[in-house]
Amino acid sequence: MSFLPQRKIFLIIPLIVLSAALLLVALSLATKHKSQTPLGFSIVSEDFGGPFTLIDQNGQAYTDKSFSGRWRLIYFGFTYCPAICPTELAKITRAMSLIGSDADNILPVFITVDPERDTPDVVKNYLQSFHPSFVGLTGTVEQVEQAKKGYKVYSTKVQDPSMTDYTVDHSSFIYFMDPDNNLQAIYKVLDTADDIARDVRQRMDSYIENGSP
Repeated sequence: MSFLPQRKIFLIIPLIVLSAALLLVALSLATKHKSQTPLGFSIVSEDFGGPFTLIDQNGQAYTDKSFSGRWRLIYFGFTYCPAICPTELAKITRAMSLIGSDADNILPVFITVDPERDTPDVVKNYLQSFHPSFVGLTGTVEQVEQAKKGYKVYSTKVQDPSMTDYTVDHSSFIYFMDPDNNLQAIYKVLDTADDIARDVRQRMDSYIENGSP
């Protein structure tokens, strides 16, 4: 059996350490870049949304056609959500302020995935903590399921033994819809309000320059 001379071992060890350090730096930069880049569709998607009938926090009926001609930032969640939902709604609120005057053409929308507890009054009270333009939608279980299906939203009840009531496990994305009811982008939890505001402005400018699809 042959062994490397001690001198060569001393030369190899620093190279291994340097390579590992460079790998960690590369991974760190890649992660940072990923978190700063919104997950947006480069091509407008028409296979998204679909028909639904719901009611808002004031008892007014809304369908998918009610939003025609308006840009929307849509989030599916529930008012009893302890952390993610209020964080994402606050993110939309912050993004709206960063967008500036163009935000007047955008409607923030909250759609519950927990219609059994989220009545119009509950939704109305909940949304008072966020952007004043928010439209909060609820309905029957069947109506909400129809809306979830159109937006490819996952949610299910989860009974926590440490709680007297259930919680809801659900997907967490912000959907950006254009005035033609087409999906323009999907923003993930790691995307910041600044990311969203920047991407929204770019997409709105491109829409105006190129015309509707």
